[in-house]
Parts: sequence; structure tokens; C-alpha cells
Amino acid sequence: MELKRVAVTGIGALTPIGNNVEEYWTNLIKGTSGSEMITHFDPTNFKTKFACEIKGFDPQDHFDRKEARKLDLYCQYALVAADEAMKQAGLDLEKLNLDKAGVIFGSGIGGFNTFYEEMKGFLQNNEVPRFNPFFIPKMILDIAAGQISMKYGFRGPNYATVSACATSTNAIIDAYNYIRLGKADVFISGGSEASITPPGIGGFNALQALSTNNDEFRTASRPFDVTRDGFVMGEGAGVLVLEELEHAKKRGAHIICELVGGGLTADAYHLTAPHPEGIGAANVMKFALEDAGLNPEEMDYVNVHGTSTPLGDIAETKAIKKVFGDHAYKLNISSTKSMTGHLLGAAGAIEAIAAIKSIVHNLVPPTINLNELDPQIDSKLNLTANVAQERKVNVALSNTFGFGGHNTSAIFKRFE
Repeated sequence: MELKRVAVTGIGALTPIGNNVEEYWTNLIKGTSGSEMITHFDPTNFKTKFACEIKGFDPQDHFDRKEARKLDLYCQYALVAADEAMKQAGLDLEKLNLDKAGVIFGSGIGGFNTFYEEMKGFLQNNEVPRFNPFFIPKMILDIAAGQISMKYGFRGPNYATVSACATSTNAIIDAYNYIRLGKADVFISGGSEASITPPGIGGFNALQALSTNNDEFRTASRPFDVTRDGFVMGEGAGVLVLEELEHAKKRGAHIICELVGGGLTADAYHLTAPHPEGIGAANVMKFALEDAGLNPEEMDYVNVHGTSTPLGDIAETKAIKKVFGDHAYKLNISSTKSMTGHLLGAAGAIEAIAAIKSIVHNLVPPTINLNELDPQIDSKLNLTANVAQERKVNVALSNTFGFGGHNTSAIFKRFE
């Protein structure tokens, strides 16, 4: 069976450094930090008092008041990013076979704030069970996929993925596989997260996963730097419209690039820590390259998971050297989480968009806040420190890894 090719025809993003794709990309290239003191709640008693929040987002700009009350913030973010991606894709819904149009869309945690607020009200009300009738539909992880499908009438495969921080790349790879097997023409895929909440910050603090560098919060996300002390929480959504290539060509769509390979592996090692030698990370990049039919020497840019955690950054650079050998020193490597923070289940989708835009513009976004390289990381690797770099980017890879040992890699290629 000959596998079909998969085009990217639309992208949408809502991020801590831009509320649409162009704002996001412009601020990535400028090296803008999205980290600020938390405004979603009073963080006074928390170890971490800062995060990468969405700025200037008003639900009433996108939804009427009644509709907004039925949607958790993570779902609002998802619908806004999907709207941008669909507008760019320019699909005519009246001509589209809606039975072959699907949605695979994930979230690491889903309606976290809805759950928190409902439980807080329950406990403050002497445990009398008076819950909002929309409590469950607002909270559950699949509801963003469901809401997106209802908005556009997509009747094809529809479900949510959840693989912690690998979630949205997992969703994109699933959609890619459906299309190339001929089981769908179009997918809306990606992920959304809105976890800057008291239990979100408090829970990750308890894991000692978050940076607590409150005195230098704007530069606290510092992948590969010897002074890094954990990740910075982010929020937002990223969406890709994926389309069978001939379907896209037939309707005269603008093809942004192709999605040519995907890999999925497990570390099978530890609940939260990566394998110290990056075995699972190396395998997933190797499998993605094999899936794409590419040699390691054809890779130009790797957008790394690069969370700014002491263990993760070292393991991932070891994995890159295992997979790419001497070519690792010819790659551009960068962690855009240095600017956006870590969007958990949405991270893969917004970082895939960064990889895609690097191909479009032949420009690699930087790893900011990298001032003193960790001596355990090879200094000969080009980590695109602090300043964006121009280069021809024909092929770009995006890595995302998650608690539980989930590893995902997606490869994008210039369409010619």
C-alpha cells in the first residue's frame, strides 16, 4: 500500500508571547521572554510566583458571555487557535466531505481550573453537592476536540490524546497517520493547556519541577544554562490543519510545508525523570527519521524539548549526538521554551509551529537566557544561543517528551 503525503495548510497559535502566529513568531525571533508575575491568582504563598501567561486575552472578544461560561479556559484557547488555523487553510466547508474530516486534539490536564473552582465551592458550602451542570463537560480532556468538531461540522475521527507534555505532538502524529492511510482527507490537530492555577503551580512545586527564581523571573527559563533550576509554566494552544496532499493541491490550497515523519517511544525508566543517557529520546528521533525516509545528514534544525530542567537538557543533547553523530555539530538546535515557558500538553503544537516557520523563513529562533553553558553539555553543539540565526532550513524536527516516559518527534519538510 502506497502511503499518502500530508500537507500542512493552516496553523494557529495562542501563546505567552503572541496571540496569533505572526506575533508569536516575531517575538520568538526577537528573543522575547513571556515570563511575568502570576496574575491569574494570588501567588504570595507559593514557592513560584511567576509564569508565562497569555496576555490581553478577553473571552468576550471571541465568545458571547453565555457561551464563554460553558467553556474552560483551555477550551477557549483551543477554539481561538483553531479559528486562526482554519482561516489560513481556507477550506470551503460546503464542498468538503465532512465525513472524512476529523479532529484529534489533546491536553495534558484539561479543565484544571474548572475542577479546582468546583471543588473549592463544594468544600466551602459545607460539602453540599451543588455543582454547576457544565462542570463535567467543561473539565474533561476530550471536550476541546468535541467543541472544535461541532464548530466546523467535522464528522470523521474525533478524540483526545493525553501523554503529558508529549500530548499535542502525539495528536499530530495520530492525525498524520490517519491521513496517509487514506482514512481521512483533513484533520484539525494540536493541543491546549491552561494550568496556571493554584493546584497547577502548587503541584509542580511539590515535585520540585518548577523554577523558583522569583528574583530573576524574566530569565528563569534558561535551557542548557548551568544555573537552570526547573521549568517555567506556560499556557496557550497550538493548532495545525493537516491535509492529504493531493486533496490540498486539487483545491488550490497554499501548502506551508509537509509533515513527513513521526515517532513515538517510551523510556520505560522513571515516573518523571528521563533516561540519563537519552535512550528513549534517541530512539524516537531515529524512528521519525526512518518514517520520513531521511538520513540524519538531511536534518537542519531541531526544536528540542529543552525544558530547563537539570536532567532533561543533558539527556536530550546526548540523544541528539547518538542519532546524528558528527552531523549533530552542523545542526541548529534551540529551545523556544526559553521564551514561552512550558505549555505542557500544548507544547508540542506550538513548537511544531516554530519548526514550520523556521522552514518558511530560513531562520532559527534562539535559546535565550543561555549565558553559562552547563559543562555536562557539549560546547560544540550549536544551541543558537540568545540570537536568531539565518540558515537554509529544508527539514526541521520537533521533540516533545512527557512524564511517564512518553517521547514524540515530528519532522517537517519544505514542500517542493
